[in-house]
Amino acid sequence: MKNYILLIIIFFSFGFVHSQKFKGLDKSPLDMIQFPGNRGESQWARILYSRPQLNGRDISNLVPEGKVWRMGANESTELTLYLPMKIGGTSIPKGSYTLYAIPFENEMTLIINKATNVWGAYSYKKELDVIRVKAPLKEVEESLEAFSMIFDKEESGMVLHMGWGNYRSAFSFKK
Repeated sequence: MKNYILLIIIFFSFGFVHSQKFKGLDKSPLDMIQFPGNRGESQWARILYSRPQLNGRDISNLVPEGKVWRMGANESTELTLYLPMKIGGTSIPKGSYTLYAIPFENEMTLIINKATNVWGAYSYKKELDVIRVKAPLKEVEESLEAFSMIFDKEESGMVLHMGWGNYRSAFSFKK
């Protein structure tokens, strides 16, 4: 009987140790931005997104002009509004949304979509769009290796800044 119990303990110990293999780092790590960014302050918004790297690749192949892009990598970018906001004069209720973008030569269209928990832009449905708003797409000297987003304060609201490679765009959210 003791041998039987010892065999069971060894078997389960081996299974437990073997099951603890963790995967390596994601090539496009998950990141989060929120506004305001200070702890203890009431939050207005949060964005969860994966940050793809250029790794010597041409950005126009990664984010084709005129096509819906998931604004990151892996799962689509998730926007959570903790209070109602206005974008381009349209009121957006508090809640969770998916962000998409369509880049063009000199402008970027930001899309806020009702779908959530989706991977990429493969299941994007235009009929679920809450709003589409355009902003200038600028080319700058400084290159960003990883796709990056940040919120900044502006009068009566916040601005979402986005950049990757030598391209930058920004969208205003009003309280």
